[in-house]
Amino acid sequence: MNKQEKVKYVIDTLNEIYPEVPIPLDHKDPYTLLIAVLMSAQSTDVKVNQITPLLFKRADNPYAMIKLSVEEIREIIKPVGLSPMKAKGIYGLSHILIDKYNGEIPMSFEALESFPAVGHKTASVVMSQAFGIPAFPVDTHIHRLIYRWNLSNGKNVVQTEKDAKRLFPKELWNKLHLQIIYYGREYSPARAWNLDKDIITKTIGRKQVIANYYKKK
Repeated sequence: MNKQEKVKYVIDTLNEIYPEVPIPLDHKDPYTLLIAVLMSAQSTDVKVNQITPLLFKRADNPYAMIKLSVEEIREIIKPVGLSPMKAKGIYGLSHILIDKYNGEIPMSFEALESFPAVGHKTASVVMSQAFGIPAFPVDTHIHRLIYRWNLSNGKNVVQTEKDAKRLFPKELWNKLHLQIIYYGREYSPARAWNLDKDIITKTIGRKQVIANYYKKK
């Protein structure tokens, strides 16, 4: 297959396996999504979904959040890891939202990425999943799979995002990045990987990746 044929195969296969893809982080609006995505750094969606109800019961908007202290926020979110940094970020960005944006999440990559503890990936998730603006957030699953599928050189997530955006139609980005995440978790994990079940990698994958897999068997 040439690259465009591989891209079509990925799209068709993912649409067959995941015709619908729910947003994995529980939330009710752009603010609670932003907080949930921020909390998910180096944690799991399952763990975040266990902790966010406890936090949002106390504060589910920036005005309520700043009534809590950083230490109170940290105690609630401690199980997700990196709680000192995340608590400061949640408290700080809530103040900025009130001071600069009337408590509303701005629909701007530049504005979101200016918030404490909010990087490009977090901003991309909010833009795509809260506002429907095309974005292609690259997490570890997407970075791993785009490399395994020989659609990027895998040097870094910045390059992977550029390559993914160049290869896949813009109107598919928001759904496709979620489909790849779900596929990576279920069929192509970093550990306990079974290539026989990973139909996409087995069909179009990088030869060296497949060869290395069988060497380890």
